[in-house]
Amino acid sequence: MRKPAAGHTAAPAPLTKTPLPAGRPREWYVTHNRRLKAMRLAIALLDSGVYHPATADNVRIRTTADHIGVHPPSDSTCRMVRALIRYGR
Repeated sequence: MRKPAAGHTAAPAPLTKTPLPAGRPREWYVTHNRRLKAMRLAIALLDSGVYHPATADNVRIRTTADHIGVHPPSDSTCRMVRALIRYGR
């Protein structure tokens, strides 16, 4: 195994996806996927410099969703994104 060049680090390997457990109610899957989407959006907003929930309005969150290639979030997901930004501080 070669060492990375000075000043360069190797990118971490992506995590392998595992299937979701079967037999749960549909609402569990909907909530689970909503949380995943909210986390992706919160990370993208934090990376773009949005550190306060007050500056993350629905328009900005939906623009970020379009930018990173996910479907526009619902109002519930937008609230969840703001909550993640708020409590992540």
